[in-house]
Amino acid sequence: MFKFSNLSYDAQRRVIIILFSIVPVALLLTFAYLPVMNMFYYSFTEWNGFSDKEFIGFQNYIDIFTDPEYFVVFKVSLYYFAATFVQMGLALYFATILTFNVRMKNFFKGVIFFPYLLNGVAIGFMFLFFFRPDGTLDTVLNAIGLSGIITHWLGNPDVINISLAGTSVWRYMGFNFIIFLGAISSIPKEVYEAAEIDGANKWHQFRYIIMPSIRRIIELNLILAISGALSAFEIPYIMTGGSNGSKTFVIQTVDIAFKYGKIGLGSAMAVVLLIIVLIVTGIQRKFSKESD
Repeated sequence: MFKFSNLSYDAQRRVIIILFSIVPVALLLTFAYLPVMNMFYYSFTEWNGFSDKEFIGFQNYIDIFTDPEYFVVFKVSLYYFAATFVQMGLALYFATILTFNVRMKNFFKGVIFFPYLLNGVAIGFMFLFFFRPDGTLDTVLNAIGLSGIITHWLGNPDVINISLAGTSVWRYMGFNFIIFLGAISSIPKEVYEAAEIDGANKWHQFRYIIMPSIRRIIELNLILAISGALSAFEIPYIMTGGSNGSKTFVIQTVDIAFKYGKIGLGSAMAVVLLIIVLIVTGIQRKFSKESD
């Protein structure tokens, strides 16, 4: 009869590792890799989710790149892409300031990080009231004498994406902030003390100590920010449903697949988005390696 104790120590370790890995690997294959493989297969078919699938080759991809209706929505991502730099700049600024001795810094850390803990649906409804006519924003602008710039923030196609991108900055800045704060806090205090002895001020410490030390973290946040800009969905979908020119590529994909019943075309759009994110990530990694 086989006994586990008869195995060598190395063999026991391998068996234990395999047994503990079976469940997470099975879940990963079932809920990640298998759906992705099915998505690739569906993208080459014409299917409404109920009837038989009809293989049509690359026709869905041809439609995406030849019909402006499907691909032009990517321009909305430019607003979120620009907002990510504002978001990261503010997060890095506050993380740097709150690393030094500041009164009530723990309170400010909580205030900055708190929006990221809120549910996206709750944030969407909060900012619906914030941007509505005669709402919070209009009241504040009237109070400070800027009533002339008041507009329909979620109804004017010229400003709606700026409003939504601003909401995303408010919500996700806390995530970047806490990552930057952790990275900056890991820098030994002796380094700052040595810099102060050499006459370095706060700007010099930031430029020559903090920035080089957290460069990898900045690159990671940049990758996440670009991916988030391309796949923006939650905030615009909750607040506007993609109306008035605020439809992102992901909202377009969801509408195509589930509202209009074009599962094959929607899968092809999801594949295109996945490939774009992978390409952007690869380019960023290549440039980061070359700069080493």
